[in-house]
Amino acid sequence: MAPSFSLKREVYLEIAERYEKYITLGVIKTGEKLPSVRAAATELRVNPNTVQRAYTLLEEKGLIRSMPKKGAFVIFGKKTEEEDDGDLKALKAVLFSLKEKGAAKEKIISVIEEVYQNDRDQ
Repeated sequence: MAPSFSLKREVYLEIAERYEKYITLGVIKTGEKLPSVRAAATELRVNPNTVQRAYTLLEEKGLIRSMPKKGAFVIFGKKTEEEDDGDLKALKAVLFSLKEKGAAKEKIISVIEEVYQNDRDQ
């Protein structure tokens, strides 16, 4: 049986909302791969472009990350302390590499401030 859509809104929005709900409730967990665009389109009986629009919206919301030729993966969710430590170690390695290449501390700090600027605007 095909899933039903209300048709009060665009179908891609309804698809995105369903996946967002599954992700935020933890039904689909961080690191899990979403169905391919084609597989989801076949299952939902919609055009693949509709699913792609839904995935793009989820990516813009920071819930998933699409990786060419690998698929779309959930990136939303709480990280463990171990994952946070790993992220910080990776960042530290990048910073050391930039320092060795002669990048100015002030330039690196300005990039960090630029990245976090959006947080202050909200």
